[in-house]
Amino acid sequence: MLFRTICNVKGRKHVGFSRLVRRYFSFSSRTVIDMAEEDGELRVFIVSGEVSGDTIGARLMASLKALSPVPIHFSGVGGSMMFKQGLNSLYPMEDITVMGIWELLPHLNKMRVKLKQTLEAALLFQPHVVVTVDSKGFSFRFLKQLRARYSQQSWDSPLHFHYVAPSFWAWKGGEARLKGLAEFVDHVLCLLPNEEEVCKSYGLAATFVGHTILEDALELNSGKSTSLHECKIEGNCEDFREKNAIPSGATVISLLPGSRLQEVTRMLSIFQNTVKLLKESFPELVIVIHIASNRHVENHITGAIHKWPVPVILVPGGSQRLKYDALSASRVALCTSGTVAVEMQLARLPCAVAYRAHFLTEWFIRYKAKLSYISLPNILLDSAIVPEALFQACTHTKLAALLIELIHNDNLREEQIAGAEKFIKLLCPAERAIINDLVCQNSRWRQFPIHTPSMLAAATILFHVKP
Repeated sequence: MLFRTICNVKGRKHVGFSRLVRRYFSFSSRTVIDMAEEDGELRVFIVSGEVSGDTIGARLMASLKALSPVPIHFSGVGGSMMFKQGLNSLYPMEDITVMGIWELLPHLNKMRVKLKQTLEAALLFQPHVVVTVDSKGFSFRFLKQLRARYSQQSWDSPLHFHYVAPSFWAWKGGEARLKGLAEFVDHVLCLLPNEEEVCKSYGLAATFVGHTILEDALELNSGKSTSLHECKIEGNCEDFREKNAIPSGATVISLLPGSRLQEVTRMLSIFQNTVKLLKESFPELVIVIHIASNRHVENHITGAIHKWPVPVILVPGGSQRLKYDALSASRVALCTSGTVAVEMQLARLPCAVAYRAHFLTEWFIRYKAKLSYISLPNILLDSAIVPEALFQACTHTKLAALLIELIHNDNLREEQIAGAEKFIKLLCPAERAIINDLVCQNSRWRQFPIHTPSMLAAATILFHVKP
């Protein structure tokens, strides 16, 4: 094993780890660490256009800083979480946060401007590595144009990594479109099982690192013995109820309307009408609305809730602890389809998933999608564990009925919680020996969780071999 070979080399305490790896494998090419050591720094250009991507990007940045033997400089586009890790975004991340297909049309000119601005900034930065996080529409155009510019100038192109594989498994002919990605993407970091194998079968280098949402549990359960395979987050229910003066007999329901302004604008009105119906069944009803870290979304929600017929508590984005405290105080949750459905599994909170879009976008999804479900727990378990209300079926009457049944039917609640246990295990990464090798070489790395998705992603980047 590489781990034993390196750790047992006598008299090599001061020999660089990358040199030992290179000697062991007789590499004729350089790793990212080799290039960085030669320059005395590692330059990473990173781009994220989504709230969930901001969290993924921030965790990756922290892991890169922990593992890199040289200082790292970041440039690119991101949100508040990536800012905390040292990124001064070229422009607000929200400028490229647009959902849907036809919803994008009014923003095309702005997107072209932002794409050009990002491209020029990347060329000026001269990165060793470029990382795009999700947002495949913007990300792939950016990577393709960047690779073309380097090729035109006969320059040595940086390595291109894309974090979060495109959901090829959800669309008819999706796998075939992976072939073209290899022209401008060097490596894909996959969140879901089986994505790595499919990507490789189409000539696209890939690594399954696991779903980054698991790191919520590791961070919030700090000090406790937590296995990735048994991830669960128990918030402080009593503390949340006490701080918000929630009556003991009140029914608390969490609403998560989305992270993009377009979807929040559409879904919030449906959720409001749902609450009106729920009030008839639950006179003491308290609503908790979770706000994404998006200033446009925050402004919209804050301006809309004064019309609501029940008390509303707002939980701002950015505080994981407060979010899970609120979820622990809730009886059920109503979510717009997205990453939040996975968070409900971590919290073991029964939920229903809703989704509406522009009618042309909905038509396209019906025509091109090959899956029966839209929420990730249902997709991976291949079962309708989480009730869904989609498209024209996503009405306030339907949603109210689903939530009332979830609140009163203990069997449904237990089934969803049992499904969450199975689902979480599917998101866990395989153990990678390279992380153990890193820890063997430097004691300061022992303070970090060994097999977290972000650490695996960072190690994959740092030891990627460039021909």
